[in-house]
Amino acid sequence: MDKIKLPSGYKVYLPLLVLTLVIFLMLPRTGKFNYDYQKGAPWMYENLTAQIDFPLYKTDEQIQKEMETLGTERLPYFKMSDETVTSVGAYISSAVKGQLDTIRPVLVSALEDVYAKGVLPNMDLSGEDQILIQKGKSAKRYALSEVYSVEQARSFVRDAVNNDGKVDAADSLCMAAGIYDMIVPNLSYDKDATDMYTRRSVEEISLTSGFVGGGTLIVSKGEIVTAEIQQMLDSYKKEYETSVGYSGPIALLWLGNALFAIMLVTLLFLTICYTNVRIFENLSKYLYILTIFIVMTAACLATCKLSVRLLYLVPFTLGAMYLLAFFRKRVVLPVYILGLLPLLVFAHNGVELFFMYMVAGVVAIYTFGYFGKGWRQFVNSFFVFLALLSVWVVFRLLDGVGTLADYRAVGSMFLGAFLLVAGYPMVYLFEKIFMLVSSTRLQELCDTNGNALLKELSIKAPGTFQHSLQVMNMCDAAASAIGADVSLVRAGAMYHDVGKMSNPMCFVENTAGTDVNIHSTLSPAQSAKMITRHVTDGLEIAQKYGVPKLVRSFIETHHGNASTGYFYTKYLNEGGSPDSEEAKDFFYKGQRPSTKEQVILMICDSLEAAARSLQDKTVESIDALVEKIINGKIADSQITDSDITMHELYVVKDVCRNFLVQTYHPRVSYPEKKSRNFKKNS
Repeated sequence: MDKIKLPSGYKVYLPLLVLTLVIFLMLPRTGKFNYDYQKGAPWMYENLTAQIDFPLYKTDEQIQKEMETLGTERLPYFKMSDETVTSVGAYISSAVKGQLDTIRPVLVSALEDVYAKGVLPNMDLSGEDQILIQKGKSAKRYALSEVYSVEQARSFVRDAVNNDGKVDAADSLCMAAGIYDMIVPNLSYDKDATDMYTRRSVEEISLTSGFVGGGTLIVSKGEIVTAEIQQMLDSYKKEYETSVGYSGPIALLWLGNALFAIMLVTLLFLTICYTNVRIFENLSKYLYILTIFIVMTAACLATCKLSVRLLYLVPFTLGAMYLLAFFRKRVVLPVYILGLLPLLVFAHNGVELFFMYMVAGVVAIYTFGYFGKGWRQFVNSFFVFLALLSVWVVFRLLDGVGTLADYRAVGSMFLGAFLLVAGYPMVYLFEKIFMLVSSTRLQELCDTNGNALLKELSIKAPGTFQHSLQVMNMCDAAASAIGADVSLVRAGAMYHDVGKMSNPMCFVENTAGTDVNIHSTLSPAQSAKMITRHVTDGLEIAQKYGVPKLVRSFIETHHGNASTGYFYTKYLNEGGSPDSEEAKDFFYKGQRPSTKEQVILMICDSLEAAARSLQDKTVESIDALVEKIINGKIADSQITDSDITMHELYVVKDVCRNFLVQTYHPRVSYPEKKSRNFKKNS
């Protein structure tokens, strides 16, 4: 079994420490009702006895049924605000100066009368005789004539000032001082509350149906959770978390939060170690993955305190999309699932939500590869919605078929799924902030029609351009076979030889059909210098055209620090010494590959070039060539620093062999058409 070498350095562990602290500070400071239960299933815990008195809350179905019994006519529901009165009163106190000081009492008295009854917002209430107004904690029914519109309130104050008669032209002075303009509504319309109440008073529809005293046995161990028991458990849970919360020593709660944060971050650390330990070597990628993780955790913890409807609306699946833009699937999935753990632990219906978003994330990760561009992202969002809906239906069926008619929950899931389309462009901002290269950017770099550098390469060095296309296709096949990053290796293949544009006729693939051979007049050392320069030239050209550093690394590593085999051998055959200073000119000044993608490019580049020189392109000769090239790379220690395994190397070898055999397969010789003499009609 392979051992995982843990990374070292403060740049690895300091961000983890900060992440742990941030999660610890975000965790809830109140306890949780630590029982999971489901209607129709047995109670798996010890006997549960109520510690407190609590009301027995009606279910949504019971309230809805009672409302339908009472009638469907609804009363508009308004909430009265004290802030409006305070702000207007403060303005009156500061604005009424000079001559208006004498009418301050009557202004204040008139405003108190107006705001005590209420000032309605500008809305259509035609056909309404009564409304509900919540003052403080209770709501009562009022005749519409008992409250004021804004215009009625201003008229009332205007009449009070004029009738007072203590100041001449008081009405004009008040208008000039903007007193009347300050009279604004202090009643705000509440649509949700309006939907809850019918024509009868709110007192007639009680939200509770009874009372349970402290010490009452709610459910016994092993007892089946019936609808009645579930209602009691839901009511007790609601009252417990509102009134009691955490009843133990606060130090233990903080200790539990700290241990949870430590465990969660440790799991994340080990996940990165086991999926791709090289992430720790790239600080930008490392900080990005931690950032997405903390954003997901924060979203989970924040929405856990809110309603179920909002939890269905939040597009948690975006976390998987943001990770998928820069990481491979084997990294994305476990990190995404870890980011959902706070939802499982702290949400009231955590199991359902965790399972919903886990399934939706798996679906999104798979389908995004097919529907990740342009309008097809809407198709991807639709699949995510279907995944969410399917899991939700499963849980509803387990709870009871009657709850399937919750259209608001379905609507929230639908909207949340399609928020993926609106939220995904943020990945381009992350790309700039963290200086990363997304899969979309890599695909754009391979566009031979829209990329200026590739167009220039095809014009200045057409042979090199065709060579790059062939290498790209071979790399694609090899990378797909071992699960490497296909988009990355394709981009690396297209740009690995751009340095040959500086002196295209120095390379044999660009001299086809000509008699040019500039090496015929040069010494082996001079030729080697010209050949090896295409690496340094390529790095300069790629940087000039804004090619990302990640892709430029393929230019630097596609030859490693190997020698220019042809000219180095010629130099040695002519009596040159491998220990001389001149011998250094025959070696590339690049770096050896460190990733499997870079190894794939090095092998495919060498194989494609060497295969062109084969005189007899039979299966046997190609097989011998593949063995020679790859064994030579191993013997020359060119791939010892990479993360490719021997098994993956064997797979790459087999894929490349088949690719070359298919490319250079023998073709059927067409017979020549024999001429025939036809006798003309006389």
